[in-house]
Amino acid sequence: MTEEKKKIKMAVYWGAACGGCCVSVLDVHESLFTVVEHADLVFWPIALDTKYADVEAMEDKSIDLTLFNGAVRNSENEHMAHVLRKKSKVLVAYGSCAHMGGIPGLANLSSKKEVFRRAYHDSESTVNPDKIEPQTVTEVKEGTLTLPEFYEEVKTLDQVTDVDYYLPGCPPNTARLVEVFLAVVTGAELPPSGSVVGASDKPLCDECKREKSDNKKVKKFYRPWEVQDDYKTCLLEQGIVCMGPATRSGCGARCIEGNGPCRGCYGPTKDVVDPGAKMMSAIATMIDSNDEEEIKKIVESVVDPAGTFYRVSVPGSIIRRKVS
Repeated sequence: MTEEKKKIKMAVYWGAACGGCCVSVLDVHESLFTVVEHADLVFWPIALDTKYADVEAMEDKSIDLTLFNGAVRNSENEHMAHVLRKKSKVLVAYGSCAHMGGIPGLANLSSKKEVFRRAYHDSESTVNPDKIEPQTVTEVKEGTLTLPEFYEEVKTLDQVTDVDYYLPGCPPNTARLVEVFLAVVTGAELPPSGSVVGASDKPLCDECKREKSDNKKVKKFYRPWEVQDDYKTCLLEQGIVCMGPATRSGCGARCIEGNGPCRGCYGPTKDVVDPGAKMMSAIATMIDSNDEEEIKKIVESVVDPAGTFYRVSVPGSIIRRKVS
């Protein structure tokens, strides 16, 4: 009788995120049998009834692999980041939100006070005449109710704890997840700690199949719905802001294959300090004018520059957040 190979222990945690990363774990399709064959899931809040106390009681480094998706928005997220770091041999920042802050990180362009005012007072569907806001501690006749503390800023995972690897994407490419998982399972030699895995270090433009010329000059930038895409020419050359020049490849150019511009979810290549600054530099070289007023008009045709160039990367960028 052959000895049964010991399975690794695996955890998945969902912080400030939309849930797409958890769906991407399920999207391994038939490879799910490979995952089940080699791993026991010991913690996954959306799928298992494991309590935080159960994780806290586990032996340190008893979890072989943890995929932490989502940014750190509140004290609960940060607490679990520290707990899972302590309990895990390999901690992966899984997806754009854990990696760079993601869409939740756009909240850093507002203050906590502004976020609460919009959410609990000024939104079109809100009726709150008593101006009630969430509190970390509330006393009721049944006892004490508590909520996590809502932080002033959204943080990336590595801003609160050490991270072994980054698997980028919104969500990550499922095939890349399987590759990383199998590398851990088989004991393959892993890259140095702190590496981005499951992605290339070449810009996405190198992977994009659209036709490109050496004369990228535009008189106006458009939002995708404002112009008729010809489905073959580089989107930037058509005046559609595409983050390809400032984004690493590895996703398979899925958005562009679907005739949409890249939004930068795989993050910058290692030689780029700030993806938004890199993209603004690329845009600047495309402006087809030497007239100051016309240049200003072309620049102003980029709607919501911060939300465009830093769509998924505000907390991990140089600007990081709005200073009140």
